[in-house]
Formats: sequence, C-alpha cells, structure tokens
Amino acid sequence: MAFIYYVTQIQFEFGAVKLLQQECERVGITRPLIVTDPGVKAAGVLQKALDALPGLTVAVFDQTPSNPTEAAVRAAVEMYKAQGCDGLIAVGGGSAIDCAKGIAIAATHEGPLTHYATIEGGSPRITDRAAPLIAVPTTSGTGSEVARGAIIIVDDHRKLGFHSWNLVPKTAICDPELTLGLPPMLTAATGMDAIAHCMETFMSAAFNPPADGIALDGLTRGWANIEQATKNGSDRDARLHMMSASMQGAMAFQKGLGAVHSLSHSLGGVNPRLHHGTLNAMFLPAVIRFNATAESVQKEKRLERMAHAMGLASAGDIPEAIRDMNARLGLPTGLAAMGVTEGMFDDIIKGAMADHCHKTNPRIATPEEYRDMLAQSL
Repeated sequence: MAFIYYVTQIQFEFGAVKLLQQECERVGITRPLIVTDPGVKAAGVLQKALDALPGLTVAVFDQTPSNPTEAAVRAAVEMYKAQGCDGLIAVGGGSAIDCAKGIAIAATHEGPLTHYATIEGGSPRITDRAAPLIAVPTTSGTGSEVARGAIIIVDDHRKLGFHSWNLVPKTAICDPELTLGLPPMLTAATGMDAIAHCMETFMSAAFNPPADGIALDGLTRGWANIEQATKNGSDRDARLHMMSASMQGAMAFQKGLGAVHSLSHSLGGVNPRLHHGTLNAMFLPAVIRFNATAESVQKEKRLERMAHAMGLASAGDIPEAIRDMNARLGLPTGLAAMGVTEGMFDDIIKGAMADHCHKTNPRIATPEEYRDMLAQSL
C-alpha cells in the first residue's frame, strides 16, 4: 500500500524569517531553545532570528557540530530543561535541524537516543510527546525542514537515521535571503545534496506519483541554477530556485532514498569530517550506472526522464554530466581527493549494508557491488 502524506506548513519568501514570532504563537511555543552553530552565529543569521522574537524568552544552543552527535544532543537537552523551554527553533543547515530533532526526542523520551533509531526498530517509539520544532534553513541542501528524519552520529560512532512523522517541523520558514552569504563551496556541496535527493527519490521504486513530480521539478530547478548560485551567490533568483529544489527533494523523501545515501551515511560515520553533500556528489555517477538495469527504473523510463529534466540528450549522459558539474563547481574529483582509501572499504560496506536507505534502492546491492561503486567513485 502506498502511503502519501504532505507534510507541514511552509512559509516561503524573501524575508520570511520575520514571521518567526507569529509561527511560535501558532504552534504554542513560548520559551524556545534556538539550535544553531558557530558559523550561523558568526554570519549574523542567528541575530536575525533573535530580532524576530522580541516578545519571547529565548535560550540559545550554538554548538551544533558539522555532523550532529548524540553528545551535542545531550548538552542541548540539559540547556532545554534548565531553561524551562517548551519548543525548539532550528536555525541553520541540516546539521542544526537534525540536532534539533534529536533534542525533540531526547528531551521528552526516556532512554538512550539509539533506542529510537530506525534500524533499531525505534520509529514507533517516537511519540507525539516530541518537542515542537520550527525549522529555519540557512542552506539549500538537506531539506530537513520538511522531512520526518534526522541523521545523528551516536555514541558508538554509527551514523544513524531517526524517522517519525512526529519529528516533522510544525513550520518550515524558507527564506532564500538567509542563503545569500553562503560561501561558494558550501553552496556547491549543499546544492549537490539537494540534487542527489531529487534523483534518488525519483529513482526509488515506491509508488508515489506526487513525490515523483515534486522530485523531478526539483531536479530541473536545482540543475539549472546550481552553477549560477555558486558563482554569483547574490543572485536572488538562483538562490530561490536552489532553496525550492532542496525543499522539494525532502518532500519526496517518503519514497525512500538509496545506495548514494547508504554509502554516504556510512562513510560519514567512518570519517565525520567529510561533508555529506560532497559525498553524495561523488557517489551519484556510480550509483546511477548501477541503477540503470533496475526493473522499475527501466519500466518507468526514470533515467530518460531525469535526463530530460537536466537538458541532456540521453540517459547515458547523466553520470558524466554529474562528474562535469562537480568539476565546474570546484568539488573534489573523487573520494581519493577527500582522503578516502581502499583500506576503508570494508567498514564503509558494512555500514552501507546496515543503513536504512539500503533496502529502498531500486536495485539491492551486494557487498561486492558496493565495493565496485566505491572503486568507481575513488
């Protein structure tokens, strides 16, 4: 049976951050904890959020790491409880939003965070007691502001997914103006993350025609605008379309992701310093080649439809077009340029096989097939 659900309230416009207090009132948050990171604070974006909350008592946790950890969640939960908070506002990229989702669980549910991880059977344990969350994305990549999932590195160093409709932010405030100051490399890496989401959800075999349409339109917008957004970060039109592509990719998450993400989640756990979006960009060409023979991909002409959205002549052009785009954006030439070696392959494969995205790829990979995809991406 197909389950189709859309999704949350979205405020999407330049200057939408000014609606924060209105949305807190609507949701019933009176003492929010803002979850952010040092970079967002240094860029002045945190102050824009604080300025939009003149009537509220606000606490701030600004130590979200680049890949959120269970330790960071614990530290923030201590602040949440000490300050008597009753809700969360995430201001930042996917890391801050995912960290806030971890806090939403841990502040209101007993036991270790791993108890609620998807692969541990934890999704049904996340109840509607989860703290209410408003998400304000400052990058155009993860789309976590409209997603039911979070990725967090737990204490045993696994990078695990947490999924529940109770984690979907009550409001997503998508303000492209907040992305105008993003550095080129962060724009490129997060933009390729959004494009990967649109591609992987579209290739998924699950039946969800609305998600297919949203993902394909998101791919069209992302592919057409990522270069301009990277080269001219003040281009408001390009920034708007990239934020939309990011949001749309995540709106289609309910179809499931695939081998790109099972590999990048695993490698991100092996080396947490590696950027998730950059890893997705590295893995896309090999995974698309692998998926080309999947029955559902062929039956639905999914690669041909993606090629059309990208302005390419044929499906066979997609992997090389992605490699060329990565090069034009200034991203690494492959995993080796990021410090990945063949000696890491066994650990990466073990993690990929256990990842929640492994079984939703349109073609289920064996360990040796993962090894081949890693070698192609090196």
